[in-house]
Amino acid sequence: MRSSVVICVYTEERWKDIQAAVESVKNQRRRPYEIILVVDHNPDLNLRLKQEYRDALVVENTHEKGLSGGKNTGAAAASGDIVAYLDDDAVAEPGWLEALEEGFGDPTVVGVGGLTRPLWSTGRRPRWFPCEFDWTVGCTYRGMPTRRAPIRNVMGGNAAFRREVIGEVGGFHTGIGRSVQGRRSRPLGCEETEFCIRLSQRRPGAVMLFEPGAVIGHKVSAQRAGFAYFRSRCYAEGLSKALVASNVGAGDGLSSERAYVVRTLPLGVLRGVGDALRGDLPGLGRASAIVVGLAWTTWGYLMGTARLKFGRS
Repeated sequence: MRSSVVICVYTEERWKDIQAAVESVKNQRRRPYEIILVVDHNPDLNLRLKQEYRDALVVENTHEKGLSGGKNTGAAAASGDIVAYLDDDAVAEPGWLEALEEGFGDPTVVGVGGLTRPLWSTGRRPRWFPCEFDWTVGCTYRGMPTRRAPIRNVMGGNAAFRREVIGEVGGFHTGIGRSVQGRRSRPLGCEETEFCIRLSQRRPGAVMLFEPGAVIGHKVSAQRAGFAYFRSRCYAEGLSKALVASNVGAGDGLSSERAYVVRTLPLGVLRGVGDALRGDLPGLGRASAIVVGLAWTTWGYLMGTARLKFGRS
């Protein structure tokens, strides 16, 4: 099995992060067939990467500006059997690629996602930050499986797909995930959620697999560890979920979210209150953050749904 590792990049401001990501891929126990760096409409960065990494394939995003276009460009350029995606501000542990590849041993598996841990720039998790909302910083969150298990969708910064299925379903749709507008304003997401649901709808019986042995660390800046970003990210997630539900139907588009809201979040609030009663006062902050996060995500979803309905009327 041959794996093409795709890293989408867009700014020189992340140069050191990009270097760390590439080196972590080069240091895998199971070496990738190829490393593809997709540059998002940045000629200077494109030239610099070509000079720095002559052993990698450096290509320019040939689609609309943004992460979805970059992922589609990487898949089109890949020649491996598997296309694995790694965020440009993440580092993969040495067994990452091996674990992803092993997940494809079952022919029904079309996508595999790994475990993403936050690497806080401050050196520690903010005490108010609930593990249930680690998805706001692109990481595995409490409520996801802890063992290898089928899931509805993988998280895009630590995921792999059989190459042929990406083109088969039309790739990642633009207008849902991060675009240039999203980078400047709201931190949108969910392009991989919509893609995975669409893929499952097109291929009944196809499996998306969570593989906790495929571990990466995702860098979380001080700005993203703040409450303002947390709230903004929750609202943006709601907007994105409205787009996903519009594209693939609310039944599939919100199936995992219902269980998360009904089970995971109430338990998180109770856990936070219990921690506070046992002397860990920031537990009240975590409980409050869960309530605020749910409220802002719901508000974003309602606003996004209303905008879509108005736009179509």
